[in-house]
Amino acid sequence: MYEPKNILITGAAGFIASHVTTKLIKKYPKYKIVVLDKVDYCSTFRNLRACITSPNFKFIRGDIATADIVNHILIEEEIDTIMHFAAQTHVDNSFGNSMEFTYNNIYGTHVLLEACRVTNYVKRFIHVSTDEVYGETDLEDNIGNHEASQLLPTNPYSASKAGAEMLVMAYHRSYGLPVITSRGNNVYGSNQYPEKLVPKFILLAMRGEKLPIHGDGSNVRSYLHCEDVAEAFDVILHKGEIGQIYNIGTKKERSVLDVAEDICKLFKLNPKEVIEFVQDRPFNDKRYFLDDQKLKQLGWEERISWEEGLKKTIEWYKKNPDWWGDVSAALNPHPRFTAINLSDEAQWSFQYGYSRLARSFTEVGRKSSSRFKFLIYGRTGWIGGLLGKLCDEERIDWEYGKGRLQDRKSLEEDIRTVKPTHVLNAAGVTGRPNVDWCESHKVETIRTNVVGTLTLADVCKEHNLYMMNFATGCIFEYDKDHPLGSGIGFKEEDKPNFTGSFYSKTKAMVEELLRNYGNVCTLRVRMPISSDLSNPRNFITKISRYNKVVNIPNSMTVLDELLPISIEMAKRNLRGIWNFTNPGAISHNQILELYRDYIDPKFKWANFDLEEQAKVIVAQRSNNEMDASKLKKEFPELLSIRDSVIKFVFEPNKKT
Repeated sequence: MYEPKNILITGAAGFIASHVTTKLIKKYPKYKIVVLDKVDYCSTFRNLRACITSPNFKFIRGDIATADIVNHILIEEEIDTIMHFAAQTHVDNSFGNSMEFTYNNIYGTHVLLEACRVTNYVKRFIHVSTDEVYGETDLEDNIGNHEASQLLPTNPYSASKAGAEMLVMAYHRSYGLPVITSRGNNVYGSNQYPEKLVPKFILLAMRGEKLPIHGDGSNVRSYLHCEDVAEAFDVILHKGEIGQIYNIGTKKERSVLDVAEDICKLFKLNPKEVIEFVQDRPFNDKRYFLDDQKLKQLGWEERISWEEGLKKTIEWYKKNPDWWGDVSAALNPHPRFTAINLSDEAQWSFQYGYSRLARSFTEVGRKSSSRFKFLIYGRTGWIGGLLGKLCDEERIDWEYGKGRLQDRKSLEEDIRTVKPTHVLNAAGVTGRPNVDWCESHKVETIRTNVVGTLTLADVCKEHNLYMMNFATGCIFEYDKDHPLGSGIGFKEEDKPNFTGSFYSKTKAMVEELLRNYGNVCTLRVRMPISSDLSNPRNFITKISRYNKVVNIPNSMTVLDELLPISIEMAKRNLRGIWNFTNPGAISHNQILELYRDYIDPKFKWANFDLEEQAKVIVAQRSNNEMDASKLKKEFPELLSIRDSVIKFVFEPNKKT
């Protein structure tokens, strides 16, 4: 028997995972349950309201595809077990928005797996898949698909789940990650979003509307009640073997037409009058049939019959008809949703890469009119993702580098294949979730920030290539020549004087060495800000979530204004060191006052001094003002920090 201590459940505000979460919290009060859910269209915090008062429950709203959030949770909460339910699951949606399924189901799973590999905390990773990965089962077959059967997915949803399974399997074999996979039949019961068959038919019957059936209704499915499925995951969690796959299934099958007729019977409706047949899906599997013996050998069995479960489900929806609010769109015969909210850096990277791919299909044979070709490093980073977007907007040909910065041969290969005119480096270690991480991971920090950056600069020099390096201004602190509040900022020629964090030490060291490379442009970024207030790296987002903040004026970088300038600087081949900040300084309190005035009138915060701050951080934080007159002279339209924040951040996000 495996006994977890701290469990992370992804997608727990959704249907199946909410029942599993509720069961585990009630049954095992000694387990700490941490929930991560972005609360998509088909999930709601109401599904977890039975858990709210439990001392062993913690809810975090966030996306599994955001590596910073996932890494932070695994470390901060000391997670030893992951139950990964989060996914886009509706087949109809996958035909219209297939790329979103790839992003959520494959990329999101990959982020989780990589976080497990990097942190090395997790002892069990339970990956929740579906019976649809097996593909269609012949109607004549009386033997179900067993766990070793071939995967033959037939729609974008099941293909994305099969792809995620391949990643899970690869991480188990390559890195020894302790994984268990489940593949389940259809689940029904309370709390299910009515895009799925059973709740959709129930709500339509309650409204006195037609029940739409795809095709002729002969497609066969097996249905399990959510309480039985929650019990199955309880068994898999505690008794499942690492490296194994478990089917969660039932031999009791019924056609879609049977389901509709059973619901009509319980509502006392005439099926011939209520049921209507509509256009079928592009491809609709006739049948999924599982061999469920392996899980039964662990002690699980189905307890709730279809008749009993359907009655319980109908009773719940009658008592909670408005649980989901307006669901009229979901009740359409062929609903379509754009479920993804592209807001943070990981999603930008995925989406912009896809945008370029999609564009290439319509521009076959057309050469780019741009005379530039940018090679960008920092694919999964915030700035790296934005640079790709800006290049797309300006129709600059570009690609992300595939090589690792510290691997010279892989960088040489990138340059050979891409043939860039400019190299932009936005890769680097800033800490997970902050610079405190670097204090205990000095070798990893050196490897990327020092060895990697210098290797890239040297390779670019050897190939006579321009390189732009996104560096940091967190290498200075106020001193007697640059007093706090004096307006005297550090200039490009000033030597770094801040040694309070290992991160800053590595950055200062690299900057000094890069002065010897005449092909390099170094941009000192400070406390980056953007109009995306949901991004966890956004300085405004950070301090608006803190209980207390220090109140010190600092130079800052508004990315919405300055990153387009960086593209122009590369075009102009500007070199040397540049203070890449908006002119002037702004304090934490001034930022939060604007946040209150523009975003949240009820927002409140408290201050603490540097001595109090030092008690809750590992590495010191740099505070300084930088002289941006060199940048202002080159780009006279550059706004002051206050004006830029208002124009690019607060005005676009203003709450009316």
